[in-house]
Amino acid sequence: MPNLADIKPEDRRVSNIRNGKFVTLISDGVEDGSVLQLNDDKPLGTGFHIYRMAAGETTVAHQHASDEEFYIIEGDIIDHDVTRYGAGDLVWLRKGTEHTSYSPNGCLIVVYLEA
Repeated sequence: MPNLADIKPEDRRVSNIRNGKFVTLISDGVEDGSVLQLNDDKPLGTGFHIYRMAAGETTVAHQHASDEEFYIIEGDIIDHDVTRYGAGDLVWLRKGTEHTSYSPNGCLIVVYLEA
């Protein structure tokens, strides 16, 4: 193993999805789920982050300026076209895709979305 210097505290951030600080995401002036995101150099809800929806919550309808990729950790969501995604599903949506999603039971999702 090479002799590496310790990582400086200011160069590492660690949070757990069970007790991390989720921040309310605002889309078009409306609360739109909550986000746990460690990289604050990117706008909230972009890059790599964890997205959480409460049971019965619906996202604001939106169009993506880049491809969207997400993995359902727990729970489920249903897109406006009644496509259902559940725990374990890995999803890719092409840039320009428009959708809104509803979570009947709440969900926790890993998301990657370019700014």
